Amino acid sequence: MVEVVTLGTGGPLPSPDRAGPATLVRSGARSFLVDAGRGVQLRLSAAFGSVTALDAVLLTHLHSDHICDLNDLITTRWIMAFGPSPLTIYGPVGTASLVDRTMAMLADDIGYRIAHHDDLTEGPIVNVIEVTSGVIVDDGEVRIIAAPTDHAPASPSVGYRFEIDGAVIAVAGDTIPCDGLDLLVDGADCYVQTVVREALIRPLGLPRFLDVLDYHSSTVTAAQTAARGGVKHLIFTHPVPAPQPGTEGEWLAEAAEHFAGPVELAVDLFTWSN
Repeated sequence: MVEVVTLGTGGPLPSPDRAGPATLVRSGARSFLVDAGRGVQLRLSAAFGSVTALDAVLLTHLHSDHICDLNDLITTRWIMAFGPSPLTIYGPVGTASLVDRTMAMLADDIGYRIAHHDDLTEGPIVNVIEVTSGVIVDDGEVRIIAAPTDHAPASPSVGYRFEIDGAVIAVAGDTIPCDGLDLLVDGADCYVQTVVREALIRPLGLPRFLDVLDYHSSTVTAAQTAARGGVKHLIFTHPVPAPQPGTEGEWLAEAAEHFAGPVELAVDLFTWSN
């Protein structure tokens, strides 16, 4: 059985109910984390997961709300593994530099812990693999394909297609519709997409809010992408603005005009399974 867990479904603005963007794809002993927004380890724990059990972390892009707890994953993997346990991180070009800067930020803490614990003799081991497009994992159990997405100027950005245990899962970060996204979602059993709701943002008239419209999928365009790709199940995450209680049906109604399949406006820890 494959599970897709929306660990965190929030956006850049803090929410009491939504942790930062993070999606877990797992099947049996295999588990992969896409993005590492605020509170990711709290939600991972609530989903009965652990950073020590992750096969890899996959970053879609380097906006702060999608990576701000990456340092916590690196540190916790290191101190809880009780032996060498490299953390593999896939991400767009620029990820290696980000991890280098993160390790520099953690240098004091790493030094304190090595000085205090005799069994810690070296710092965290992180293997960074920068990706652009194509197959990035293919080990007989899991096949993962990366493809470029369009979140300019936060570029480059990528999305991921998981072929695992008979299911196809597409997880995209922030992006507008594009050829790479179409490749990822083609025939997917489950497609997870961050979305904004234009009908709520455009009337505000504030440039900083209006700016988000030109580099995110909306409820409408995500539904159109799903329909075009023959997706079976569409999951909205990272809704901007955060839906007010009782308005969830409005988000789904916009999608239903363009996509005939089931649509979920995910909350934290929502779980899809095949």
